Amino acid sequence: MLNQASGDRQILAKQLNISPHQLSYVTQSGEGEGLIFYGSTILPFTDRFPKDTELYSIMTTKPQEKAD
Repeated sequence: MLNQASGDRQILAKQLNISPHQLSYVTQSGEGEGLIFYGSTILPFTDRFPKDTELYSIMTTKPQEKAD
């Protein structure tokens, strides 16, 4: 789960049983930060994928960064 709007965060927190501490990881989180759900385990993550690679230019979802 990535950054969510306040109202959505509260709904998701209740539905997914996310603690206030865990919820802090998707409040004002940056790019590549959020929560990963693995069974009943919820883990915070940060992914700093190098932007100066061919793989990044292929995988990015930002149109302005797409490879030609």
